[in-house]
Amino acid sequence: MKWDDQQFMAAALGLAARGRGAVEPNPMVGAVIVRDGQVIGEGWHARFGGAHAEVEAITNARGRGQDVAGATMYVTLEPCSHTGKTPPCAEAVIEAKLARVVIAMIDPFERVAGSGVRRLREAGVTVEVGLCEREAHELNAAFVKRVTMGLPWVVLKWAQTVDGRIATATGDSQWISCEASRRRVHEWRARVDAVMVGAGTAVADDPQLTARDVAVHRLARPVVVDPNLRTPTTGRLATASAKRLTLAVDEAVLAAGGEAVQQWQAKGTSLVGLPRLDGNEGMLDLRPLLRGLVEQHDATNVLVEGGAGLAGALLSQGLVDQVLAFVAPKVAGDASALGAVRGWTLGRMADALPLRLHDVERIEEDVLLDYRVGEARG
Repeated sequence: MKWDDQQFMAAALGLAARGRGAVEPNPMVGAVIVRDGQVIGEGWHARFGGAHAEVEAITNARGRGQDVAGATMYVTLEPCSHTGKTPPCAEAVIEAKLARVVIAMIDPFERVAGSGVRRLREAGVTVEVGLCEREAHELNAAFVKRVTMGLPWVVLKWAQTVDGRIATATGDSQWISCEASRRRVHEWRARVDAVMVGAGTAVADDPQLTARDVAVHRLARPVVVDPNLRTPTTGRLATASAKRLTLAVDEAVLAAGGEAVQQWQAKGTSLVGLPRLDGNEGMLDLRPLLRGLVEQHDATNVLVEGGAGLAGALLSQGLVDQVLAFVAPKVAGDASALGAVRGWTLGRMADALPLRLHDVERIEEDVLLDYRVGEARG
């Protein structure tokens, strides 16, 4: 049975996803070359700095002994038209004499943004755009946000009991979720650009914020939002990751240059001063922190692991894109136990922040709920 256009593009999207965690800050891209209803070549962008999907597909086809001239290419993102880490993919397609190129979505990156399509058409290649566009946009939502808004994709993660508690009143949370769920978190850490926690978590848990016992695709930057600079200079973050660590503090605390500031600076730690919203008692404005992670470290994905105050600050400032909640088969039954989010007063349930359910997955006896938050504000 021959596949149709949509099935070929679906195959290209599946190939693209193989680059997750290895290609950022580039987008994930997959390509399939077809002649007479049969796949003769396929490729994907496998690593940052490596060959792009279009070139990989052409090379793969030729390695199979196939001539790609006159064939059709299905590609998940518009071929680039500029020289970056690699030569322009649009030129590679033209030189290979492909007759037709079906593109899922236009590249929003300003150096491409339609120029690849124009170059292909100028060379006489038939170009079609928009097949599986929604799926392609969803695949690269983090890339799209970064290049259009200058902000990373922010994933807020927590584990909770069935009655919505993330820790006891004393702060104990080990362990709510099962071992398989915790392993999943380490897999996420291994492919994001930064892992962020609040000062309460840093002080109480003395975390490492590293990926352990999994294949590491990216070395995530640890980030602690610590307005009053309470993170201990003798903790595990200080001893193992001081030079990679970013501490976000009240700009007044940083300007005062106290002993803690001097100790952290002596360790080579990056201290970022942030203003407070709504006066001296307000929460820190976290938007400059996130923009800085993009501008200085090319961050595309940031995983936020707690606590409740930081979660509330990010949500109230419209900076969260995705919520991942592990629900464990446990009931805390304690009104004083800690909830996942705090930071605002709710008078009516109708005013609660709405989320859109994207996926549900069972992990042993836990349930992973994957939500999308409303469009983040730029």
